[in-house]
Amino acid sequence: MKNELASARRRELAAFLQAIRNRGQPADFGFPTGVRRRTAGLRREEMAQIVGISTTWYTWIEQGREVNISADALDRLAGNLRLTRSERAYLFELAGRRDPLGANGPSESDGAPPLLIELLDKIVVPAYLMGRYWDMLGWNAAAAKLFTGWLDVQRDDGETPPNLLRFVFLEPRARSLLVDWEVRARRVTAEFRADCRNSLDDPALIRRVDELTAASADFACFWKQHDVLERQGGERRFLHPARGEILYQQATLRPDEHEHLKLVMLRPA
Repeated sequence: MKNELASARRRELAAFLQAIRNRGQPADFGFPTGVRRRTAGLRREEMAQIVGISTTWYTWIEQGREVNISADALDRLAGNLRLTRSERAYLFELAGRRDPLGANGPSESDGAPPLLIELLDKIVVPAYLMGRYWDMLGWNAAAAKLFTGWLDVQRDDGETPPNLLRFVFLEPRARSLLVDWEVRARRVTAEFRADCRNSLDDPALIRRVDELTAASADFACFWKQHDVLERQGGERRFLHPARGEILYQQATLRPDEHEHLKLVMLRPA
């Protein structure tokens, strides 16, 4: 079964590369055009030149043979042939390689689109947007009231955005606001590791982990346990300083066009 799946992936990769080659315009890549071309699009030797591998090696890939193509070669192909973010992700998935630019490709910003920020104000329950490494990029008034003393604090323009991990592990008030703090903190750490599994060598992530490890013995301990847990919904309890204990059901959504973002909503249970 495993061999059949690998063979199917090679055939699909071959067909995908052929489709990309056929739609390419030789003049766009500095190759000559003329009546001697038997088919539209790029030739195999031209694709090989763009990718930076031998024509024979590229031909074998297009024939679906059992050969490997490096992540660097895929990166050159995706960049030089101007693949979209979805096409790039599909290419790396078929080839069984990890994208050196991360799971989200080169065109994606860590910021949140203004429309999503505006939509937060239309949500009546506590809701917030988290970025790639869990910076809080936007939140509504209900979330500010829930996370009092943190999200309702005035911040200067250009100031580092608040971060959920920093709040959980470095803010003393989090230990009283989050019911069963240790259980929640362990879960958050496991979810964060799962969320970042495709970018564990990213310098920005390494800096974030190093910062938290140095500042919090609890985070250092939980991170070393290598627990992995997909971010899930479920019950969330808070002990609010003014409203007492509050119970929510959490839902986390990812916008299709901005998969590095997480929209978290807390519905009163």
